[in-house]
Amino acid sequence: MTTKIKFLGAAKTVTGSKHLLTHRGKSVLVDCGMFQGVKKWRLVNWEPFPVDLNTIEDIVITHAHIDHTGYLPRFYRYGFTGNIYSTPTTKDLSDIMLVDSAHIQEEDAKFANKKKFSKHTPALPLYTIDDALGVLEMFNTINYGEEKEINKNIKFKYFDAGHIIGSAFAKFELKRENGENIKILFSGDLGRYGEHILNDPEPGDGVDFLICESTYGNRLHTHEDVEPKMAKIINDTYKRGGRVIIPAFAVGRTQEILYHIGQLQKKNLIPLDMKIYMDSPLAIKATRISCDHKGNLNLEIIENSHGKCPIYCSNLHIASTVDESKAINKITEPIILISASGMCEAGRILHHLKLGLPKRANTILFVGYQANATRGRRILNGEKSIKIHGEHVPINAHIEEIDTFSAHADYNEILKWLKTFSKPPKMTFLVHGDPDAIDAMSQKIEEHLGWNTYIPEYEEEIVLDEFL
Repeated sequence: MTTKIKFLGAAKTVTGSKHLLTHRGKSVLVDCGMFQGVKKWRLVNWEPFPVDLNTIEDIVITHAHIDHTGYLPRFYRYGFTGNIYSTPTTKDLSDIMLVDSAHIQEEDAKFANKKKFSKHTPALPLYTIDDALGVLEMFNTINYGEEKEINKNIKFKYFDAGHIIGSAFAKFELKRENGENIKILFSGDLGRYGEHILNDPEPGDGVDFLICESTYGNRLHTHEDVEPKMAKIINDTYKRGGRVIIPAFAVGRTQEILYHIGQLQKKNLIPLDMKIYMDSPLAIKATRISCDHKGNLNLEIIENSHGKCPIYCSNLHIASTVDESKAINKITEPIILISASGMCEAGRILHHLKLGLPKRANTILFVGYQANATRGRRILNGEKSIKIHGEHVPINAHIEEIDTFSAHADYNEILKWLKTFSKPPKMTFLVHGDPDAIDAMSQKIEEHLGWNTYIPEYEEEIVLDEFL
């Protein structure tokens, strides 16, 4: 029997990660992400799943981001009844993120029906909160380095990927009919080296096949100290009497922003009377989970926190309820406002952008990757107006970006990680990147390492036995 991988997402695009591994008649899905960004990919979320779900009994999740987990409740709606594996922290984050995703979709559908700006009557959510709660019952947690046997021929281990808390790359060991083993590594999303909050990615070791992300395959992060630039943006906005609006991913980015604001406060580099608002129920819960799972954090910041959670800053105000969120709009003094979603595609940030973008005193500060065609990318690209909730909103606010905050390794950091492998894989499949980024990463791997690379198409199936 053959060993195959079918690429059901994140193929020449940066979202929707789903890789179907089939070995000796057993199929395991690695990640189950929702497509975001470009409309043609978002529409795929609504299409029938291209593989018979009855053939999939096990799903291995690398981390909690929605582009790696967000399709799980749709699976539940289809009737999936199998096992889902993740690290303990990823399970805790998924508990809040999948329910939040379902809630946002239900609310967006309700809002679209109320305002009648949807082409569908009625507008429906992709899945419901009940679907999310149902699929969460199927999670099983596996610690880093712990071996999990799916059956007698398939086992895997998780290793820290350094991307967000609980993130992992998954290394599979498959037993063939002749008794030999194949090792396959799925990178998930790789983090960066020398970060303040998270650990470095663990070494990759030697495998026969590698499925590697390439989000920043054509980019290098600036390695400047982010705090002086952040301080200047905050101080300039404060002097104008405006607000700094930060669209931030609820998991990972929000916590890092809070940490750096706290450092600026300790150094007296920003106004101490400037209030910070965290307006995202998900980010609030994720921050608490981050503090509860200190074992996933960088040991240095834990040792310097004197027993306190190292993430929280001073003068922090929490907006959990809708009324608390609406009350922020009545504030006239300069503030820092952190809200989700990070690419401005959904959530409370849309309401804040709708009010904040037209005002010249304000600053919109982007601190994370903006996929093609998302509102965040279009604002960064200099568009003069943006459509929010069916209305065209003029863009007059100052637009700033600090890309050093990215949780994804750039191409040099990916190469650094690849150099930890004890031998070249027989083939490296590049996924999770826009076409230009994937092409560039392929060239760099072949140029610097001499490895063979392959860029799969959506729904392409590769028989791995052909490379053995």
